[in-house]
Amino acid sequence: MNNDKTSRTPRRWLPPSAALNRFKPPPGITGGLVAVERRRARYGFRIGDIGLLINQDTTSEVLERWVVYPLPNVPPWFLGVINLRGNLVPIFDVKHFLQLEENIREKHWLLILDRGENAVGLLIDGLPQAVTIQQTLTRLPPLPAMLGSHVTKAHVQEGRIWLEFTHHDFFKALSQRIAGSR
Repeated sequence: MNNDKTSRTPRRWLPPSAALNRFKPPPGITGGLVAVERRRARYGFRIGDIGLLINQDTTSEVLERWVVYPLPNVPPWFLGVINLRGNLVPIFDVKHFLQLEENIREKHWLLILDRGENAVGLLIDGLPQAVTIQQTLTRLPPLPAMLGSHVTKAHVQEGRIWLEFTHHDFFKALSQRIAGSR
């Protein structure tokens, strides 16, 4: 008795990349499709009237409840550290540091940027929101000096200005100020 399955020679499977590259759609199926540019969402947060964009490649999270452990002999805008999954994260009140007008916050949110030993936290006004860049400004608006040197671009969305800033350099400069104040 001859079984067809046993008499055939085994076929070799193509590697997945070769199999996918070999696919050709039937004629006419792609004619009506328009290529769509894929854009990742940008998110921004507000500190007073200043809108700051989170870098697209930066891990971030918002905490609603936390315990800040204060440190002695530090400026009042450096609130202390929190323990976030075993990592000590420095927490800053940027609004206080930039001497922006203090309005009573209805709710405090803590935004953590980055992770591990690079993580920093800052108090923000409201939850981060999706930002669609509508226009890039040719000149930066007037900014607090300490922030202005870390802003690379300014954009407009629905009449609000959003700033791209290098948070790594900004918080490194704040850390140097803390070290210099001792």
